[in-house]
Amino acid sequence: MNHVNATGSDIRFMSSTLAPAGFTQETFDAFMATREEPSWLVDLRQSAWSRFNELAMPSGREEEWMRTDIRMLKLSQYSLSTEVAAIETPQGLLAEGVELGGRTVSVDSHTTESELADRLADQGVLFGSLDTLVAEHGDKLRPYIERKLVDPLYDKFSALNSACWSGGNLLFVPQGVQVEEPLHCLSVLSDGGVDLGKTLVILEQGAEATLLAETASVGAESGGLHCGSIELIVERGARLRYVNLQNWSHRVWHFAHQMGHVGAGGKLQWTIGALGSRLAKVNQRVALTGSDAEAQVNGVMFTQGKQHLCYNTHQHHQAPYCQSDLLYKSALQDHSRTVWRGMIKVDNAAQRTNAYQRNDNLMLAPTARADSIPGLEIEADDVRCTHGSTSGRVDDEQLFYAMTRGYTRQEAVRMIVTGFFQQVFDRITIESVREALGEAIGQRVQQL
Repeated sequence: MNHVNATGSDIRFMSSTLAPAGFTQETFDAFMATREEPSWLVDLRQSAWSRFNELAMPSGREEEWMRTDIRMLKLSQYSLSTEVAAIETPQGLLAEGVELGGRTVSVDSHTTESELADRLADQGVLFGSLDTLVAEHGDKLRPYIERKLVDPLYDKFSALNSACWSGGNLLFVPQGVQVEEPLHCLSVLSDGGVDLGKTLVILEQGAEATLLAETASVGAESGGLHCGSIELIVERGARLRYVNLQNWSHRVWHFAHQMGHVGAGGKLQWTIGALGSRLAKVNQRVALTGSDAEAQVNGVMFTQGKQHLCYNTHQHHQAPYCQSDLLYKSALQDHSRTVWRGMIKVDNAAQRTNAYQRNDNLMLAPTARADSIPGLEIEADDVRCTHGSTSGRVDDEQLFYAMTRGYTRQEAVRMIVTGFFQQVFDRITIESVREALGEAIGQRVQQL
């Protein structure tokens, strides 16, 4: 297996060096001075940086943000690091016991480890640091980056990521190549660190791959800022299974824009696990751009304390005979809150669409709150589009029944919560992922 260190030296043990505090022109200039990139990418960064400075921070006056308060966030407290903090890298959850075809590790937006099996590299697969690979294969990657699946001008956070992304991950699978072993990415935040990672996945026609991506903080009390983006490009007849586990500590601010493109006959299975962060605001979009494209989107959210997780999902049908199926499930403890805003949009050309979205919420405390806002925007006249949402508490009769069979109250609650998520778990084809998500949630369940 090829092993590549991001800089050719053991940067995992270098001390952390920060540019002046805040995202200012001085810090941006210092950041750009460290880059060696083609002119077209520099132009993209400069354009996004100008937009970042023009845009105000989102406020509660905007529909998208009226249920998510970020007034406590001070961007001036964070900055861009030029080296990697000396930390003990935590272990990931998703790859345990899995034979991998490749793996990457990044700390504070700096790739520290990158491995890819020789047989995959020989078939033309590219996997590793986006920084490194865009420098080596800029001509090949330029058309995909310039597609701008995530709009860099959408808001202040998308502009910041587009201007200052670093590290990040790339997976490129050539036409017809099938990658049988999963690939794994682990992104780690040091205490007070900043992660501006960008993930770009490209599957050419008829290709197939599985990518497991997860995040972690160095400690439960570690703070930090993540402002990331994910772009998944699934071309004609390709198949991608993508699992994204967000497991930051409860003091991390988490912002992300995520977009998947599925071409004709392509299939995307996208599973999200949202367990960590102090506050999360994520826009997740899928566009079905070719006939007979399919997308299955699965979401698992578990909150506790005063966590606030907001996920906006968008299923965009642009071509006929496409299918999308979205299922998000949330369980909430303590004073936590979730916000899910879902939209199915069907263009006039997307006849014979079959689209579904559902959000279920299990309230584990009377002080928790779940907001579910499904929506439809249909311009075609021959479609099948449905949506639904439920919220409820743990059934006392179920608890009593389980306890009469010898379970403690906490064991009974854990079993009921696991059963609540089972519908999502059953959709996940990778056993280790099912077990990891179930175990991570089970450890967080408190006694009612």
